Amino acid sequence: MDSRRKSISSDAITRAYLDSLLVEVRHLDAVLPSTELTLYGKTFKTPVMTAALSHLHNTCPDGMTKMALGATQAGAVTFSGMGSMKELEGMTATGASVVKIIKPYEDRQSIRDKIRHAEQCGALAVGIDIDHAFDRRHGYDVIEDMPMYPMTQKEIADLVRFTSLPFVIKGVLSRQDAKKCLDAGVQGIVVSHHNGRVNTSVPPLMILPEILEETKGQIPLFVDCSLQTGLDVFKALALGATACCVGRPLMPRLKEEGAEGVRCLFEEITRDLSYTMAMTCCPDIRHIDRSIVREAAFSWF
Repeated sequence: MDSRRKSISSDAITRAYLDSLLVEVRHLDAVLPSTELTLYGKTFKTPVMTAALSHLHNTCPDGMTKMALGATQAGAVTFSGMGSMKELEGMTATGASVVKIIKPYEDRQSIRDKIRHAEQCGALAVGIDIDHAFDRRHGYDVIEDMPMYPMTQKEIADLVRFTSLPFVIKGVLSRQDAKKCLDAGVQGIVVSHHNGRVNTSVPPLMILPEILEETKGQIPLFVDCSLQTGLDVFKALALGATACCVGRPLMPRLKEEGAEGVRCLFEEITRDLSYTMAMTCCPDIRHIDRSIVREAAFSWF
């Protein structure tokens, strides 16, 4: 096997696929577009969201709270990954609309405890990260001394009924899981390969149209992995995403400028999205459809 093909990462494949998607430009009857997103009964300025990040205190002091504040100032939703209850309280105290994503802990009661706490904090939604149950070397994953264990469709359905909040599943990358999530009653899916937990994973945008077909537009579809610009977000929306999560581009801005850097980055990405919408005659995000994006020859090696 070619050594380049053997070693190529899922992130590189995802980036190559994103860049292979071409945009059809349209001008007649164009208007200055609206980037507003309505989600779970609230309206936001942008369909650009933070990824479900964790441990941002390693990037800057009180990093998760500063990320939430910056996103809120930009009119964006904040996803949150691992973190203490106190950290979530600090994030929601900024006024942030937070989607709290919980790991699939073997101790299922700890999942329920975190869901109840998210409810008490006024989170926008809550969910489970289903792709973190296994570790390549040790079988079941262990995170911060907490063993993980795979979720079942029945357990997901039970958790959907357990909470009053919209329930989101992160880590869906197949029609099979999408159908099970829909049947379990979830109210949102994050299409993601979690930066390549399996190498050469299918790019999220490649599988997204199939997941949209499977779910028939009944629930919001969020996408992450390698999204960096407003043009990237536009392509994801055209292929069926409701909104998009941005992670890595946030890190240097958060480190250098704190909440202000996060706000500025989100506003820059949203302006780029707005420009692309104007140049393709899309008056709002609901009018961005698959006919605007063409697939060119795609090579990942």
